[in-house]
Amino acid sequence: MEIKNRNGERGSARVKLLVFLIVVAVVAYAGYFYIPVSYNSYLYKDLMQQKVNTAAALGHPANWVKEQLVKSAPEYDIPADAQILPAVRDGRVEVQVQFTRPIEFPGYVYEYNFDHTVQSTEFLSK
Repeated sequence: MEIKNRNGERGSARVKLLVFLIVVAVVAYAGYFYIPVSYNSYLYKDLMQQKVNTAAALGHPANWVKEQLVKSAPEYDIPADAQILPAVRDGRVEVQVQFTRPIEFPGYVYEYNFDHTVQSTEFLSK
């Protein structure tokens, strides 16, 4: 049995493959720039929690948390203009960090907004 191709269907598999490869390349390219920023932010959130818990357990003032986070900022690729706001609320150490990182893609700049607040664990508070 012979299968006949219609003129409109010639090369359609190649076009679909090409479109698929372009989409995969664009997603991989975007991930190459976005994933490190997102991952460093995730690690920095963990560091924030660790520092407020340490401050609460050892009786450090809230500004100690800010000093520690500022010292660690370059390691996590946090911008120098990040707002780090420490406080003590209800006997618990708290810190809020806010910053925006531009992630440049060809023809588009995505603004990655980081705004995270953590409090020390309640049982560590005095």
